[in-house]
Parts: sequence; structure tokens; C-alpha cells
Amino acid sequence: MNWRSEHRWIELIRGSRKISNFCWACILFLGSLGFLVVGTSSYLSKNLISVLPHQQIAFFPQGIVMSFYGIAGLFISSYLWCTILWNIGSGYDRFDRKEGVVCIFRWGFPGKNRRIFLRFFMRDIQSIRIEVKEGLYSRGVLYMEIRGQGAIPLTRTDENLTPREIEQKAAELAYFLRVPIEVF
Repeated sequence: MNWRSEHRWIELIRGSRKISNFCWACILFLGSLGFLVVGTSSYLSKNLISVLPHQQIAFFPQGIVMSFYGIAGLFISSYLWCTILWNIGSGYDRFDRKEGVVCIFRWGFPGKNRRIFLRFFMRDIQSIRIEVKEGLYSRGVLYMEIRGQGAIPLTRTDENLTPREIEQKAAELAYFLRVPIEVF
């Protein structure tokens, strides 16, 4: 959801709460739980899973390896669930021509730097830059070039915008900010 008026443009940024992240977290959790149960059943010499008899998998070395993969998968799955829970990467971009200020806000991981807040004067914006990566999965990323600060990304690399959508967004933003567009 975006909000735009004559003097203000506010763009909400979606974070980690995407369907693909939910799917990967579920798949990874269930798969790693399966590996851990099979490794544990081979150690206990009991059928914790009725489909697979414990005699078919020896604890050393297959059971140990499966238990290791199960534990590692649970750690990665818990990391994914935490990024979804905390909605890492979400926030907003606010461009205010009346005040002459640009504010970029993102949520990070919990801790001292959980809130990422950048504030710039509009007069310090040199250009809007489009960077296109060609290849099998071509993608474009939109940057804002700030004098003395470098380039700040405005779109995520996994946003899957078509080149036409990136160009349109860059043109609208450059027109609103009254800065030129650069293409790399």
C-alpha cells in the first residue's frame, strides 16, 4: 500500500512475511524433524516411525548423520521463523517535498540496532539509479544516490519486478524528487 499526494510520497515496504518464506520454513521444519526422528529411532533401536523399521538404519554412521542434519535443519528453520515473526526488512520510505526530507525506516533483528532509520535532505540526492542484472533470472534494483553517502537500495533484490515496472517506478520517483535517472 502506497500513499501519494502533491508534496508527500509514502511507500510501505513488505518484509519477511511472505508466502514463500512461510512455505520454506514449514518444509524445512518438517523435513528436519523427520531426519531427527529417524536418527533418534536408530539410536534407541525402536520404531518411532512405523513406515521405516529401525533395523534398516544403523546408528553409526547413518543415524548420526541424519540426527546432525535434523538438528541443523531445526536451527535454520527457527531462524526463518524468527525473521517471519519479527518481520525483518519491513518498513517505509517517506519522501516529503514540503520539508525537503527523505526518511527510510526498516525493522532489523532485535537488539540495539533493531530500528534502522535514515534521514536525508532532498538537496543531497544526486540521482535515482537503476541497476539491471542480466542472465537467466534478470532482475532490477532501484537505488537512490546520496551525495557523500553512496547508493541506498530502495527495492529488494527478491522483489521480482519486471524491467518495465522498475523503469516506471524509477521515472515516477525521479519526477517526484526532481532528480535525473541513471541506468547501470
